Amino acid sequence: MSIFKNPAMAGFIRLCDDGWRQGWHERNGGNLTYRLTAEEEGACHPYWRATPGDWRPLGVTAPNLADACFIATGSGKYFRNVSAAPQDNLCVVQLNGAGDAWRVVWGLEAGGRPTSELPTHILNHSVRKQATDGACRVIYHAHTPSLIALTYVLPLTDRAFTRALWQSATECPVVFPGGVGVVPWMVPGGAEIALATAGLMQRYDAAVWAHHGLFCSGPDFDTTFGLMHTIEKAADIHVRALSCGQGIRQTIPDDGLRAIAQAFGVALNQDFLD
Repeated sequence: MSIFKNPAMAGFIRLCDDGWRQGWHERNGGNLTYRLTAEEEGACHPYWRATPGDWRPLGVTAPNLADACFIATGSGKYFRNVSAAPQDNLCVVQLNGAGDAWRVVWGLEAGGRPTSELPTHILNHSVRKQATDGACRVIYHAHTPSLIALTYVLPLTDRAFTRALWQSATECPVVFPGGVGVVPWMVPGGAEIALATAGLMQRYDAAVWAHHGLFCSGPDFDTTFGLMHTIEKAADIHVRALSCGQGIRQTIPDDGLRAIAQAFGVALNQDFLD
């Protein structure tokens, strides 16, 4: 056995590869974290470093994640290299008992540190854990090009983006009935954008970063990747429709959205319906 045979690690590596193949991770773009279960942590523990890395301040505090361990992509690392050399491009990060500092306990064997977006990831994990009764374990950030394009032409509001996406593909109101949030452009990597994103993630499964990309959350890798894929595909349809030069002449009406919700047994966010 090796740590790479662990289903959590194998699923993490596969998602990285899937995202790369979609074209969402140019150079070192994007990042991914997964909160290990107690059982998964126990199975991985034999492979931890004999001497963990030094404790580093996180810049934010997440008390409900005290002592938790996360698989994370590395800062400056390329998604395209993860499957070839996961030990050099991934790490397992442990939080301290206060949830305000981290250390590396496995990985990054060629050097480096966890993703620069670690504060945003940890706060997102914190609020999604609370909002989902602990079910949410994955936070995924990608540079989805069609969605980024829409941040240049749509109003940067939760309502405008949710309606555009819901009305662009029939499956959207089923996959994310709560809608999506929108963060205005901010410098990435710090506490300010982490707090803004976490505020939205208290209500939504996904948050758009204007002119930058998308954050998605979920209980497992398939659900989270599927959410990212669905949102980006709907955005691509909307961009293609706009590019025809005729404007949007017809789309799914609000009564149609309500009918979809009733047929599939989901509760749509009423704030986004007329």
